[in-house]
Amino acid sequence: MEGQDGIRGERWSSHAVFILAAIGAAVGIGNIWRFPALLGENGGGAYLVPYLIAVFVFGLPLMILEIAMGRHFRGTVVSSLGAVRQEFRILGWLLCAVIFLILSYYIVITGWTLAYTVFAATGSTTPFEGFTGTYQPVLYGIIAVILTGLVIAAGVRKGIERISVMMVPVILLALGVMVLYCSALPGFSHAIRFLFTPDFSVLTHPDIWVAAFGQAFFSLSVGEGILLTYGSYMARQQDIPRSALLISVTDLSVSLLAGLVVFPIVFTFDLSPAAGTGLAFTTLPLAFSLMPGGRIIGLVFFTVLFFAAFTSAISMLEVCVASVQEAAGWTRKRTTAILTGVLLLVSIVPALSFSAMRLSVGGIPVLDIMDETIGTLGLHIVAVILALAFTWFLPRKIFEDEVGRSTLLTRLVFTLCKYVIPAGLVLTIGVHLFLGFEIPDATYIAGMHFLSAWLQAGGLATFLIGILVMVLIIEKIRT
Repeated sequence: MEGQDGIRGERWSSHAVFILAAIGAAVGIGNIWRFPALLGENGGGAYLVPYLIAVFVFGLPLMILEIAMGRHFRGTVVSSLGAVRQEFRILGWLLCAVIFLILSYYIVITGWTLAYTVFAATGSTTPFEGFTGTYQPVLYGIIAVILTGLVIAAGVRKGIERISVMMVPVILLALGVMVLYCSALPGFSHAIRFLFTPDFSVLTHPDIWVAAFGQAFFSLSVGEGILLTYGSYMARQQDIPRSALLISVTDLSVSLLAGLVVFPIVFTFDLSPAAGTGLAFTTLPLAFSLMPGGRIIGLVFFTVLFFAAFTSAISMLEVCVASVQEAAGWTRKRTTAILTGVLLLVSIVPALSFSAMRLSVGGIPVLDIMDETIGTLGLHIVAVILALAFTWFLPRKIFEDEVGRSTLLTRLVFTLCKYVIPAGLVLTIGVHLFLGFEIPDATYIAGMHFLSAWLQAGGLATFLIGILVMVLIIEKIRT
């Protein structure tokens, strides 16, 4: 049944704040680190064609659906799915668990960005191999977990709002300033050609389409329950399609601005645009050390990278805290303290895989295994669940009541979410598993180790079975 207030009475203080918070959730390392890396690996401007299609045909409609369902049910992913069908509650818990596991290694990378912000501020030129050869990644990961927990414990208005209002404008302004600086570099014109001159011949390659669609979903934070949770705090009079379009366009703009910062530096110093992970933590710090005023530019760049990662981490933890708080009836602070403690313990495992311990399975770091299983296949599956649950099992009128009267636009968005988006995601998973087509670029972390399709499926199955067993036990105790 539709509620009158957000989860536990929470509500955004204004429409502008909701937009900033949603942008903060969407803009993350996927935009500033991952997008330039994937664009470099996939032929530059050619990558933009499938990426724009993915954003506006797949990502934007699912964003509208997710926000609309959050505002309609005024609940978490668990209670909202449970309101559709009581037996769907378990799917909500499954989604929460997937997001929590992704957060457990995403927060480790957030710690890396914090560390390199500190290095830039102190003038340290610590190489990535030197950094991960110590236990500093574990320490910075712990700090990132604690900071994230403190923001969530403060609540929607005093925590998430304040951080979003402070950090999101800084991200946008700082990127704009860096683009102006980089426009004076010798490699800027080369970067423009690389970014905006597509080689249409590569569009026949399926891997570039898979990479673009994976990036679009991860970058926009759709199909993860984040925007559903944020939508539950949204005022009734706010226009959802316009809000979603603004969020999507801003997210896309940040990605392009990041490209206009990264690639002029890359081409000025004759670096590889396809450097992947090393681009942010190895290649660019070296370039910053050679640039006039490079220390300041490096500090600004890594501050932006940390702010982007941090606001996304906050949104992931909020999904889990809101769900547990609502189900258990605990206070926000108690719920946050418990989940932050669990996150602290779980995140140490992937943190140790990029530390002096080199924790790995079969020679592959645990963080990479988690990203290749939960981050690649797991997110595709939960996005399909959300799209199907809110279109096949609910009347279209509910969607139209939230989005606006029945128009061609609302019918198109609903149809895309009901048929096209789930089919596209299932097709991607099917092609990957049954035809053996690798989709390494559909992970959160570009340029890491890659598992075979069936090892990914086996790892994901192991994670999901464990999650389902725990969820069934919890639901049995609850009832």
